[in-house]
Amino acid sequence: MLVGVPKEIKDNEFRVGLTPGAVAELVHHGHKVLVENNAGVGAGLPDEEYAAAGATLVGKPEDIFARAEMIVKVKEPLANERRQLRAGQVLYTYLHLAPDLAQTKDLIASGATCIAYETVTSPSGGLPLLTPMSEVAGRLAPQVGAHALEKAQGGRGILLGGVTGVPAAEVVVIGGGVSGANAVTIALGMGANVTVVDKSNDTLRRLAAQFGTSLRTIYSTRAAIADLVTRADLVIGAVLVPGAAAPKLITRAMLKTMKPGSVIVDIAIDQGGCCETSKPTTHSDPTYVVDGVVHYCVANMPGAVARTSTFALNNATLPFALALADKGWKQALKDDPHLRNGLNVHAGKITCPPVAEAHGLPYTPAETLLG
Repeated sequence: MLVGVPKEIKDNEFRVGLTPGAVAELVHHGHKVLVENNAGVGAGLPDEEYAAAGATLVGKPEDIFARAEMIVKVKEPLANERRQLRAGQVLYTYLHLAPDLAQTKDLIASGATCIAYETVTSPSGGLPLLTPMSEVAGRLAPQVGAHALEKAQGGRGILLGGVTGVPAAEVVVIGGGVSGANAVTIALGMGANVTVVDKSNDTLRRLAAQFGTSLRTIYSTRAAIADLVTRADLVIGAVLVPGAAAPKLITRAMLKTMKPGSVIVDIAIDQGGCCETSKPTTHSDPTYVVDGVVHYCVANMPGAVARTSTFALNNATLPFALALADKGWKQALKDDPHLRNGLNVHAGKITCPPVAEAHGLPYTPAETLLG
């Protein structure tokens, strides 16, 4: 198979779809790989390493989209990339279609086979291609939240861990999954007072066993969240409903009760965000203020630590990329129901129920299309 890796063009997105090591594996399996010039430079991966791994370097992304049978990316294709997709071509990347009608319509119109990292499942019910980036985003959240709390950034002027004789910040983490648990780890390590909220008692028990009495656990209800945000200096939204738009757990009314200069870091922004006032931002312009509350809603948080993120992502995505290339997309999806769950759009049809439901569009089971 001819595999193409274009350079990411989202604002300050420095990750890359394949590392040189991943390219070498594909080449070893008999495939050809096209890599756009400087695609990996932002992650500390120069063109020379790709050439040594057996890739063919290409000067223009248009050449990659025109020639490649499978496009491997990190972030969802932007409008000018979507226009270059074609029927019969495989797109393998993060998509996050539920909150993005424009992208959904463009992918339908393209006729391409679009496989989303974030809906590929594991035998245990996890999301193996989302997990590494959820870990990164969770660990980054207290760090960027602490920065946003600085007075010069519009925050309250609070040091997350406090100092002797001065209380530490109050941090509330909404959602105790992968991102939430990692956010708790770092926030506690920074010395903050941390409360985690989740609707699963099993999750709360697991976190309580992991972190002991240093972590407060609260069962998630609207009333509990409404009460907790009034006392929080930093709220980290780490809610995930696989493939679907995130529920709006922090309302505009709640925002008005929060402390002036408090901060919301909405990790769930890729899926629309868990705060009513959340809207996607970029690394170039990461925050905005609503009702005195600083919102950090960068939609590609892991791109800030591109090298770590690229290697972590490739560790997870490479086995499926090899299966798609070795067997062809149709046989690979027939053989692996977990990879099949990653199919979101094929030949103009939506094959992911939460995406179809989010946009009120028809749903076609992947099994029907695969015969």
